[in-house]
Amino acid sequence: MQLLWLLLLSFITTVTPQSLNSSSSLVWGAFRPNLYFGLRPRIPQSLMTGLVWFGTQDYQSFTKARHACDQGDGLDGYTWTQFDAREGGIQVLKDTENNVKVTTELLMVDGGEHGGSWAARIKGEPINEGKPSRTSFVFYAGLEGMGGLELETDEDENGIDGPIVLTGSTPELDDFTIRIVDGPNNKVFSDGPFSDVFAKRIGKTHFSGFRVPQGNIWAAKEFIIKEIAHNAGKAVQDVKGSNSHPDPSFTLQLSDETLSGNNLLAFQKFFDGKFQFDVFYESRSARKNLNAVTLDEGIAAFSASFNQRFHETFPVPDSPNRDALEAFSQAITSNLLGGIGYFYGTSIIDPSFSYDWDDDSSPAESDDDNRGRKTEGPRLTEPEALLTATPSRSFFPRGFYWDEGFHLLHIGEWDNDLSLEILKNWIDLIDDDGWVAREQILGEEARSKVPAQFQAQVPSFANPPTLTMAVTAFIKRLRRHAGPTDQDLGLDFGAGGFQLPLSTSQSSNGNRYLENRDLALSFLQSIYQPLKRHYEWFRRTQRGQLKQYGRKARSRTEAYRWRGRSEKHVLTSGLDDYPRAPPHIGELHLDLLSWMGFFSRTMREIAEFIGEEEDRLNYASIEKAIIQNIDDLHWSEDSQMYCDVGVDDDDESYHVCHKGYISLFPFLLSLLPPDSPRLGSVLDLLSDPKHLWSPFGLRSLSASHPEFGTGENYWKGPIWIQMNYLALQALNETYASHVGPYQERARLIYTELRQNVIDNVFKEYERTGYVWEQYDANTGEGRRSHPFTGWTSLVTLILSQKY
Repeated sequence: MQLLWLLLLSFITTVTPQSLNSSSSLVWGAFRPNLYFGLRPRIPQSLMTGLVWFGTQDYQSFTKARHACDQGDGLDGYTWTQFDAREGGIQVLKDTENNVKVTTELLMVDGGEHGGSWAARIKGEPINEGKPSRTSFVFYAGLEGMGGLELETDEDENGIDGPIVLTGSTPELDDFTIRIVDGPNNKVFSDGPFSDVFAKRIGKTHFSGFRVPQGNIWAAKEFIIKEIAHNAGKAVQDVKGSNSHPDPSFTLQLSDETLSGNNLLAFQKFFDGKFQFDVFYESRSARKNLNAVTLDEGIAAFSASFNQRFHETFPVPDSPNRDALEAFSQAITSNLLGGIGYFYGTSIIDPSFSYDWDDDSSPAESDDDNRGRKTEGPRLTEPEALLTATPSRSFFPRGFYWDEGFHLLHIGEWDNDLSLEILKNWIDLIDDDGWVAREQILGEEARSKVPAQFQAQVPSFANPPTLTMAVTAFIKRLRRHAGPTDQDLGLDFGAGGFQLPLSTSQSSNGNRYLENRDLALSFLQSIYQPLKRHYEWFRRTQRGQLKQYGRKARSRTEAYRWRGRSEKHVLTSGLDDYPRAPPHIGELHLDLLSWMGFFSRTMREIAEFIGEEEDRLNYASIEKAIIQNIDDLHWSEDSQMYCDVGVDDDDESYHVCHKGYISLFPFLLSLLPPDSPRLGSVLDLLSDPKHLWSPFGLRSLSASHPEFGTGENYWKGPIWIQMNYLALQALNETYASHVGPYQERARLIYTELRQNVIDNVFKEYERTGYVWEQYDANTGEGRRSHPFTGWTSLVTLILSQKY
């Protein structure tokens, strides 16, 4: 099927299969995921496009124009039903308020020397055929940085008939052309009040050109809406004194004027009922001639190819609703991939911020979350670029360290090389000290979605080092691709123990780094030193105190605590409002110690692969010490669970035991040996309905805990899919797969928990049209941000049992 797809595009657009397989296929994409439909290249200051629409059945709809994804818009769903970053995708948006189902189709056409070309189709139809479906759509193209845009089509003060052509050029993209072409059967509304007065403008494409200050193309909607409102005000003046008003579609129009030096051009169309229009971006160096046939046949071929590849990559078990489950799985995978964004800009850091309890030399007596802020203010960094998946297109359209490792588990199974490219982008952000910000809020557009108090990042604050999960997942894929070796899957590049084909051919499915051992080795070598620097930063800045407070442990070095916590939150841990001990310089956090054990294991594996034997031995020693200290420091014999450690008023250590996700961390990260005598108690806790077990997945906090469901109720009960994924992974890969006293019990728990998670997320998707940030601990209903096709999309891996 992949060959059919390549041959078809070759016939339609003279694109060669070789060029389609080129790595340049990731230059252009839907890399503005915060928009319902926005395209841009991975170039810091360059061309960006977007789509704005509103209903014209009344004037009120204009005030609710759609552009950026917003839960307040009330759409009944917007989802990429199929999407591949290299080839394109199909997205369906259900705007019931305006009675229109919008479908966007995108086809990437590789070739040439400047990132290739693309074709997009925007089409719509009424959701309810018995009601009016009158809409206006504005497609815009804006240019940041050097270059220019010109409208080649002859201008007319009453609008334009027929296709629209604009040309442009930038240093990186070179010369390009954008064409906008109507479909064959579009209709417009023309019988409303004052249709005779506005007759010359009805049925035309209206346009405007803008000179937008540098760095503000992202706010194109505001310029466009202001222009339409201003022009409508003048149009209404033409019929002043009448007892009726002109139809909105006659007045809510762009001005049909351009300016010299435009860097933003907008084109507006009006529709009554079903409609379609196409946009073609053609790079001059690609020498393509895109047309409607390109989209007609290309999208059909893409869809067939995607279906086959998805069926092979993420198989869904046979069941009565298998087809519905596969469509659901395709959608959440596609939305994760369609949520990948390219961000560029400055960020804000505040090195001066600290809490009293973050300073090991001072007492911690403050109960004020803001205590410790010093007189130095935050500052802007130099601009940086990042390719990253995003947790939620509507609510969190930016990069999050805590989330990204989970994203890359899923992306890597679909497109290994894309996942490595994203991973490398993140690792490149690690500074000379070894720190990387937990939120990547790059540029004004990203900052516009973040409350001011959360914009500054502090260089002493960490986040769970989940990027290590992406590294171990890559290593696992390498093992799977290579098959067993004489060294029992001990991948030793230098000694040749790990054999991969020597082929240098490129894979259209993003597997070049799995098929070529030299590429795999070079990648691991490229990330090793930055990751090592990052690892040492954690060990240096998040170190906990062991010599004080009479603590006994086999290792006198391995203990950790999260800096940057407040009285009520440990945002740096990722489990924001989960109950903890009162802040104290002497507290120890079980989850961070567990993450450091996992980090040590990852570094040991990389060191082994690239032949750093001395480092391998060191990491192995630290990993062993951490596993020992998990038991020595954090196991409470009285509570029969793993716990944080606090310090009381008498400077004595005590266990801080809150039954929930924190208690499970040594198990979740497979640091607990399968024959551990403590595994039984862990399984008791997670499988007990009075505590963490529910028909919908594992709760974050025990249902019997006095704080269950209280306060913000963010991590005080709700079910989180990424944590359930970790539990299922540990059960399936470690505790049900290795001989031990609890092997059979682990198998049974795995089977039931897996089904509970799948059933509930799928049920809520069918009920609401979305997957959610979290799920209610008592009812299973979706809660908070939606769509949340970041780590919630891990359900695809759970369905296909890929851990």
